[in-house]
Amino acid sequence: MKRWQKALILSLMGGDLYCMVELIWRGHTHWSMFLLAAVLSLPLDLANEHMAWERPLWLQALMGGGVITLAELGAGLILNVWLKLDIWDYSRLPGNLWGQVCLKYALLWVVLAGTAIVLFDWMRHWLFHEERPHYRWI
Repeated sequence: MKRWQKALILSLMGGDLYCMVELIWRGHTHWSMFLLAAVLSLPLDLANEHMAWERPLWLQALMGGGVITLAELGAGLILNVWLKLDIWDYSRLPGNLWGQVCLKYALLWVVLAGTAIVLFDWMRHWLFHEERPHYRWI
């Protein structure tokens, strides 16, 4: 299968999975969250694909959570502040930045990124017959 086809499949799955998580967590989602998750899936999966298996999973999750938090900040400034879509507002939560990101969700993104790394690795193994995942914790 061609590289772009794999990327498209994983990207769409990333968007779908995130929307399902958001539906379970908040009870609703927004179409822009599918797009953001699908687009974010591409560089995150590419980085994960090129990281050595020896890199600890917690470090990969921390890096992924940081990327997601930065993307959420950018998307929030565009969608919520500039376009005034009011998709989310963290201004009442402690440790927030302009109401678009906060410490609570930044930590949650680290957990979500770690879970996504493992899930995408197994999807690559099952769907595309790539290397069986194995991880280091330390």
